[in-house]
Amino acid sequence: MLSKYKTILKSSEIEIIEKKSRFIGYACPVTTEEEALEFVNSIKQKHRDATHNVYAYITRDNNITRFTDDGEPSGTAGLPTLDAIRKADFTDCAVVVTRYFGGTLLGTGGLVRAYSSAASKAIIAATPVIKRLSKIYTVTIPYELHGNVSYAISQMGFEIADTEYTEKVKIFVGVPFDKGDLLSKEIISVSGGRAKIECVGQEYVNNFDFNE
Repeated sequence: MLSKYKTILKSSEIEIIEKKSRFIGYACPVTTEEEALEFVNSIKQKHRDATHNVYAYITRDNNITRFTDDGEPSGTAGLPTLDAIRKADFTDCAVVVTRYFGGTLLGTGGLVRAYSSAASKAIIAATPVIKRLSKIYTVTIPYELHGNVSYAISQMGFEIADTEYTEKVKIFVGVPFDKGDLLSKEIISVSGGRAKIECVGQEYVNNFDFNE
């Protein structure tokens, strides 16, 4: 299991114009090939009248990589779209670039540049993120401590994955494997010993610090 990987946080849509041709770039986070194909098919359905719907995707699940030129000259569309994902070192990412022909031929080089640019811009607009494998802790506290404890967690740089509100507040926190003691020590201090802290498993959580 990877300790971390790079992907995108959300779906995006951008548009560029090259010699009157419209290139609409879409990016979407996916976890399986089934999800990738569902996304691709949704864009194809949306743009049934488009000249081309080019796509590429990479998933961690079964290490799958796929792309298609969808009728564009070989190597001018699908591969540049895939290369945009690879150059960003992303996985679990699907990109579709839809083209509406504007009447002027772009040539091989022009097509490569246009598809590469649309794919890259769509990926950037989708917000790059690092998914880091972390231990998940629950911090259970009375309601009156919620504000102070949440603030302390954010100040330590840990990710709050979820919060449940019942008789008490239960905060789910993603913590690097070697930082569990730091979390416990700080929360016990902030809560005056009233917090219950428990490790409940591990999962990938968002991290936006690409320098780590």
